[in-house]
Amino acid sequence: MNHFLDIHKTDKTALRGIIDNARAVKDARKGKPKVEPDDELPLKNRMVALIFEKPSTRTRTSFDVGVRQMGGQTMVLSGSDMQLGHGETIADTARVMSRYVDMIMIRTFDESVLEEMAEYASVPVINGLTDRTHPCQIMADVMTFEEHRGPIAGKKVVWCGDGNNVCASFLHAAGQFGFDLTFSGPVQLDPEPEFVGWARQQGSKVTIERDPAKAVEGADLVVADTWVSMHDAQSARERRHNMLRPYQVNAALMAQAKEDALFMHCLPAHREEEVTSEIMDGPHSVIWDEAENRLHAQKAIMRWCVES
Repeated sequence: MNHFLDIHKTDKTALRGIIDNARAVKDARKGKPKVEPDDELPLKNRMVALIFEKPSTRTRTSFDVGVRQMGGQTMVLSGSDMQLGHGETIADTARVMSRYVDMIMIRTFDESVLEEMAEYASVPVINGLTDRTHPCQIMADVMTFEEHRGPIAGKKVVWCGDGNNVCASFLHAAGQFGFDLTFSGPVQLDPEPEFVGWARQQGSKVTIERDPAKAVEGADLVVADTWVSMHDAQSARERRHNMLRPYQVNAALMAQAKEDALFMHCLPAHREEEVTSEIMDGPHSVIWDEAENRLHAQKAIMRWCVES
């Protein structure tokens, strides 16, 4: 049994195998109906609990569809359904859920909830997102880059904006897949030093560059994310907009990157804020492939969890 908790907690060989399997499964399904299951049905007769303390569009849909395509069934539970940590400990919830289901995917706030769930569950647990990391998204991003440009090892990735949970998982991926990452954003929103240090220890070049135009010079991939969280108060939103406005990804900024540089965004995007529509809908953008690949990457992650 394997948990998929974070990219830096998963063996490099396993990560490469997940990416390769995701691409193979995607290629094999070309032209097939979206609801047709895989031939091998690795989740046949299995039940997967999808727990959402945070709301979701792509994570919920992609996991739900992926489980069904692999022959399984899903049980979708919200935070209000579960009342995680209120009255019953996370550990006891994990023990009970393990008696009912074959796998648990959880999208939660506090990383400690994920870790305690995995410690006490006797079935695989997958990190669908926490406030600190978002590994499933970055596995899809690595897959997407390699579909378009070949191996990501040795490439330059530039993150523009807030050093948030998605940025953290990009740093983990830099260390595991061997690419370099430049962060460009205000000092108040730097990524956690722990994650920067970890990537550097693995041999990746991690650079902090305040000037976004200088940061994207020679970039193979430019990545942005929303400037505000759905839970931020209005006053916080205004402060963050003021801080992050210089880091908008627009035509002028992308012109400083390589001519064939790609643009990614995990979505949902606020058009004309962190990125312009011209870039989102333009030739650099691979955001729709990126969104689709959440499905394929997560299917490969689930397969690895139950078959390894």
